[in-house]
Amino acid sequence: MHDRVVELLKAQNDEGLRLLKQRYTGLIHYIVAGILPDRDDTDECINDIYMKIWTAAGSYTPGKSKFTTWLTVISRNTALDYLKHRQRTYAELGKGFADRTSPEEVVLCREKERELKGAVAALTSEEQHIFYRKYYYLQRTAQIAAELGMTERSVEGKLYRLRKKLQRALGGGFR
Repeated sequence: MHDRVVELLKAQNDEGLRLLKQRYTGLIHYIVAGILPDRDDTDECINDIYMKIWTAAGSYTPGKSKFTTWLTVISRNTALDYLKHRQRTYAELGKGFADRTSPEEVVLCREKERELKGAVAALTSEEQHIFYRKYYYLQRTAQIAAELGMTERSVEGKLYRLRKKLQRALGGGFR
């Protein structure tokens, strides 16, 4: 099914967009709603995601990743951009100017990100799953617990142990 959707989207055929919405709206909404609490922002963001998918369909390469992974990354990043924009707008209203980041801070941030990715890759698959739900998809503990059939306390305990494990792996640099 997704091969047909990709084929139609790459050909800029409206049927591809219709099939995309029919098949993947639930996934996209699930990701965006977990990041953006406001319903209007969620709806607006989802519309932007469809536009991004429509215009970027030609760049999708099946051998690089699964289609759902590609959709997930676009959805998550677009929702995070919305969230950052909202936060920046509120900060600008309060302060009157945006924060500046130096090139050195950018390099340090990238290095920390690389180290964190390596440490996360060394975790068990269950730990990675919980880590990504909490820190990548920004899901609430209650949502993780409900969807994994666990208690909130159990998820909180696993997250605590996970953070400690990452702190040890990173020399105390993870919070």
